[in-house]
Amino acid sequence: MHQPELLAPAGSWECVRAAVANGADAVYFGLPRFNARLRADNFTEADLPRLTDYLRARGVRAYVTLNTLIFSDELAAAERLLLLLADSRVDAVIVQDLGLARLAREVAPSLAVHASTQMTLTSPEGVACAKKLGVARAVLARELSLRELEKFNGAAILPLEVFVHGALCVAYSGQCLTSEAFGQRSANRGECAQACRLPYTLTVDGASKDLGDRRYLLSPQDLAAVNEVPLLMRLGVTSFKIEGRLKSPEYVAAVTQVYRQAIDGEISRRDAEPQSLLDRKNSAPPRPGANQTDFYQLEMAFSRGLFTGWLHGVDHQRLVHARFGKKRGAFAGQVSAVGRDHVTVSGGVAARPGDGVVFDTGGDPDHEQGGRVYQADGGRLFFAHGKIDFSQVKAGDRVWKTDDPQLDRELRNSFRHDPPPRGKELALSVSGAANAPLTVTARHGDLAVTLRSQMPLQHARRQPLTVARLRAQFGRLGGTAWTLGPLTVTAPDDVMLPVSELNRLRREMVARLDAAPSAAPVATGSRPRLKELLAQSHGAAESDSVQKTPRLRVSARDLPLTLSVTCRTNEQIDAALACGVPRLYLDFEDLRRYRDAVARIRATVSGAEIFLATPRIQKAGEQGLFQLIASAAPAGVLIRNLGALSWFQDSPLRKVGDFSLNVANPLTADWLRREQLETLTVSYDLNAGQVLALLAAAPPAWFELTLHQHLPMFHMEHCVFAAFLSTGSDSRTCGRPCERHTVRLRDRVGAEHPVKADVGCRNTVFHQRAQSGAAFYAQFQRAGLRRYRVELLDENAADARRIISAYQELMAGRLAADALSARLKTHNQLGVTSGTLTVLA
Repeated sequence: MHQPELLAPAGSWECVRAAVANGADAVYFGLPRFNARLRADNFTEADLPRLTDYLRARGVRAYVTLNTLIFSDELAAAERLLLLLADSRVDAVIVQDLGLARLAREVAPSLAVHASTQMTLTSPEGVACAKKLGVARAVLARELSLRELEKFNGAAILPLEVFVHGALCVAYSGQCLTSEAFGQRSANRGECAQACRLPYTLTVDGASKDLGDRRYLLSPQDLAAVNEVPLLMRLGVTSFKIEGRLKSPEYVAAVTQVYRQAIDGEISRRDAEPQSLLDRKNSAPPRPGANQTDFYQLEMAFSRGLFTGWLHGVDHQRLVHARFGKKRGAFAGQVSAVGRDHVTVSGGVAARPGDGVVFDTGGDPDHEQGGRVYQADGGRLFFAHGKIDFSQVKAGDRVWKTDDPQLDRELRNSFRHDPPPRGKELALSVSGAANAPLTVTARHGDLAVTLRSQMPLQHARRQPLTVARLRAQFGRLGGTAWTLGPLTVTAPDDVMLPVSELNRLRREMVARLDAAPSAAPVATGSRPRLKELLAQSHGAAESDSVQKTPRLRVSARDLPLTLSVTCRTNEQIDAALACGVPRLYLDFEDLRRYRDAVARIRATVSGAEIFLATPRIQKAGEQGLFQLIASAAPAGVLIRNLGALSWFQDSPLRKVGDFSLNVANPLTADWLRREQLETLTVSYDLNAGQVLALLAAAPPAWFELTLHQHLPMFHMEHCVFAAFLSTGSDSRTCGRPCERHTVRLRDRVGAEHPVKADVGCRNTVFHQRAQSGAAFYAQFQRAGLRRYRVELLDENAADARRIISAYQELMAGRLAADALSARLKTHNQLGVTSGTLTVLA
């Protein structure tokens, strides 16, 4: 029987206690550095021994989040932290950075490495690529549906972890640059500014579109997959993850409790089925795991509205309701009448005296009306004098119950006292056949004992050996040092063994486990290896032995200064060719146009290198997109995700890694080079100083840097076009407004950011202003960097030529950086910004 792990968040000690007391099998938590939730209370290094001892004594696993990018000058600190975590007997680290994953396997082999959702794993090909890094578990992107999860074949590649509850980022994790663009607070560094929760105005073809009270156009409802627990268990998902390291202990208690009951309820239901666990194809369909009380508890814990997210596929009319971006709670009804000192409400959950409510008046949420109920009389709610401005409340306004003190007290009571230490967990495997002995194997870590019954299994006329019966008999371990954990049964469903023999087997099992010699402390095998790994990468650079083709055996000083251009239209291609650009990266929404574009360029000029960009995201079943690229016969491919890296591994096409691979340090760069990428685009999370540090730590010949671009801020499964310009739920029913309209999102300061759709109907929101690295070009050149890129967005031919020629003159020494900025601003009143490359004091 597959029993998934329930993994709960812990931003504080109280949250740890709440998680353990309410049934978590594991908790994940962060430390002050390299942690994607820096605003959580988090734990200190000094806390680790006490924390891991506390969890280990209660049979709960400890996972530490190191789920940010690591910069070059931070690798030594990261190595020291990995050694400390190994010595502290942490069970696993959750990692985003490819180089850090590699370092962890080399430095601390006893630490399991789990690939964070920040690694943007969306396909079996991507997971297979992560496995080559030594990853032991993959935390998949939240945007996958149940049908797509089925294509991973459970744990066939790696054990899989899936988010089942909590806040949904609108952008793919690991691919959001919005906080970086707006305020140089990188989400890939734990400083998300939650720009997706802000209000935006939709502009369509240059005019504002009236959407009524829908202003939070990028704020998804929260994920609640409690009713999908049976289906996820059938798919073989290893771990069910709850989001929320910034949430309260009451939230952790409430959500963990509901999902613990859902998992255990499904196990009990299946245990009771009188059939072999070897074949579940004909078993009864899974039943919903949550009742109305459960959902109320989940809503009151924290809710912007609860929805199944993407688990049943995209539904652009439901994912983002756009009416608020902050916590609401349970729906308490609508106002039907407003009195002098009260309101009358009907249609939702009842509010009691002491409960907190808020009136959704459609106005500024920072000035909305709300307070605690002083008296409740039927549907009439009274409030303390002066707490509510009733003139701001009108009939029809929605009312939300935001706080339930009684429920909070019950939840706090659930973890008021520390759960007692529990016995050491046993994994039990039971097998047998009619007329043969029952075989029982009990395992705890490296300790294992195997027993066989003294009588054979017999055909059962009544009371067969169901999983429930076996669990009941072998679970009677009170007063021993052991507790029953996962139980796997391989036996027919029509055999039996007397209870007396089952009891004898249990007693013998305990006696043999108790008599087994204590295992010696397991050596972690940890040792510093960073300097050795860096030396190996430099040695590989000197010999270039990892490369298959002689043309790549060059140093930076042998390379000419090169400016490449990313083109998204035929006009831009013509402009780039007219400027003599030697390499073009083509990035089309419709990949079917690639073949004609390649043929057209080759018919126009000779010698221009043509590289075709993959989509940023490749989901299970989308390998055909890669085949379209390969069949267009370009010179090479611009790799934008780990699935593409895996799929094109043996292709004769040349391969360049794009910014979305998040190359931030020399270990990541070296590993990707060993995977046959000839050049790597520097991550957009690096400022100029960090770029220079990377160029000092690894050969500059490995890298290309984007000098000019509109930063791609949000990259998301959520389609703005379908959600707000159609009534369709997906690409089959939306009427494809993306093909007819130009859409921008206007933020609170009036900037209008372009929205573009790609081949997978995924949207990218680009920054309105172009970012230029011209001010830092001289420093990059002195550091040995020779390859640069200009990324065009929606420029016409004249503007494209103007931009390209300006950077060509800059690189030829004929145009100063400040003059370049002035020239571009003359033709575009927005000008350019140094953006994320700016080095803050």
